[in-house]
Amino acid sequence: MPPAGSEELGPIESELNIYNWSDYISSDVIPGFEKEFGVRVTYDTYESGEELVAKLQAGATGYDLVVPTTYSVTALIETGLLAKLSLRYLDNRANIAPVFRGLGHDPANAYTVPWQWGMTGIAWRSDLIADAPESWGVFLSRTLAGKMTMLDDVRDVIGAFLRYRGHSINSVDPVALAGAKRDAIAAKANLKAYLSAPVKGQLIAGDVRLAQLWNGDAAQARREQPALAWMLPAEGGTLWVDSLVVPRSAPHPRAAHEFINYTLRPEIAAAISTATGYGSPNQGAMSLIDNPVPYPAPSELARLEIQKDLGRASALWDEVWTEIKTA
Repeated sequence: MPPAGSEELGPIESELNIYNWSDYISSDVIPGFEKEFGVRVTYDTYESGEELVAKLQAGATGYDLVVPTTYSVTALIETGLLAKLSLRYLDNRANIAPVFRGLGHDPANAYTVPWQWGMTGIAWRSDLIADAPESWGVFLSRTLAGKMTMLDDVRDVIGAFLRYRGHSINSVDPVALAGAKRDAIAAKANLKAYLSAPVKGQLIAGDVRLAQLWNGDAAQARREQPALAWMLPAEGGTLWVDSLVVPRSAPHPRAAHEFINYTLRPEIAAAISTATGYGSPNQGAMSLIDNPVPYPAPSELARLEIQKDLGRASALWDEVWTEIKTA
């Protein structure tokens, strides 16, 4: 029996099906892979981690690579939906920075290869807002009512208000969650909408002046609107790592592994991060990126948390989120 992580996957297949977040890759990566390996790639996108997990747990098959965030990885592993990686095909894994290895969602690095990392904070139009925001409490102020949005994401919205009151973004304490719900409902009255990736266009146009947003999406929007700024609130926020994983049902596992190894080349990883505005876990890519996102400083790490799987408490969070959305 071969040692773990060295399974033979046979010859490379002629097709590859990828399911990834929107606006999360460089436009030349897929064509470059297709040309070099003779593989035709089908590339679909989604807008939330919950959408991805729900689709896989409902029995969706056909995808060879998906890109879940940390807590979603835990849920997918525990439900047996992911295949262990065959490391014999991933010789470029040595380029992954040590800080992104052995993380809690995959301590043995058996299922995941980090894709991008980032932080959740606040983006705003510095030319339209006199005072820079400092706290998640800005969403509770009527000053910008109708000109603000928060992410359409249960973990980010509830997590922000948990941090606002000094709690962990992973809290399952009913009292803390009840407080976060009250704050979120109060903030909802000031919001234009809950929006994720699509809010970039509204920030650029000035229809939205302040938004809860991931730092990379803010960097993407800043290319078209230089007045857009981003900050990590004083109370802190989320540090997340999204990873490439292979579903157990993947029909083209060898092509999936070749794509992972391809994106681990420093020049490819650099192109991806340059396009997305997010941080590269690839230490070999850092010198190839004009304005790389530096790895979190100790002062930032002290204010950042990685989202963890909530286990049975997910039902409580879902209930709170439903009450917020329907209030």
